[in-house]
Amino acid sequence: MFQITTDNTADLPVEYLKEHHVECISLSYILDGVTYGGEKELDWKEFYRLMREEGKLPTTSQVNPEEAKAYFEKLIQTEKEILHLAFSSGLSGTYNSMRMAAEEVMEEHPDVKIIVIDSLAASMGEGLFVQKAIKMRDEGKTMEETAEWLQAHALNVVHVFTVDDLFHLYRGGRVSKTSAVIGTLAAIKPKLHVDDEGHLIVIGKPRGRKKSLNALVDYMEEKMGSWLQENKDDYVFISHSDCLEDAEYVRDRIKERFGMEHFLINHIGPTIGAHTGTGTVALFFMGESR
Repeated sequence: MFQITTDNTADLPVEYLKEHHVECISLSYILDGVTYGGEKELDWKEFYRLMREEGKLPTTSQVNPEEAKAYFEKLIQTEKEILHLAFSSGLSGTYNSMRMAAEEVMEEHPDVKIIVIDSLAASMGEGLFVQKAIKMRDEGKTMEETAEWLQAHALNVVHVFTVDDLFHLYRGGRVSKTSAVIGTLAAIKPKLHVDDEGHLIVIGKPRGRKKSLNALVDYMEEKMGSWLQENKDDYVFISHSDCLEDAEYVRDRIKERFGMEHFLINHIGPTIGAHTGTGTVALFFMGESR
């Protein structure tokens, strides 16, 4: 059985990773001059409190090739087949670091095979990608069969999310300063998705929180198409940055509208949360297209 690995940007619960034997490499973030990631972690609620109440502005850094190589070299002491599902190349250089490291490790260790796939996904969209790999592995599919299916269906993993505060998107270059100021005054809660190249794109500007949450469910209906009829037992993943009630509201609307029953809700980790800020709700599901 092959080893599945991913990044902490998949925002999967630690218990989930352990239960399904998935290893995880961490992108780091810096807050008040202190670097966190891996073994040194800040409680996620404290992280969001610092952003919300004290106006702290964390920065993040990608995994570099040396870190990636060290990670794989440790794993190959016990694993000879590794499938790594990487954070979107449209949002980070981490995928490229992992790919280069895998090539080096395989060159030095001919008995090892490492496949690195660009998930073109973020947060629990990447997590949903991992869930598909786990299912195929546990059904007895080979690493090559699993990798082939994932590459063919990466763009069926649909992301749609809304943010409570446009300021963090402005900091990350996602919206202009004018849009951030006007949007905040007008109570606009933008709807965004991750496009086919793995970039964040604004696709709607609902006014008011409840409308923005309902807009996520409307988008799901628009994008699922035939996938819903053929895969009603599919999982739906929802992540949030310290607004669990809003995430549960979205889940309940999906249950009512589509009759789906399998959900995984988790908080957005600091690496992604540094760019989205508090009050983000993100919805991930399989659909006909993004």
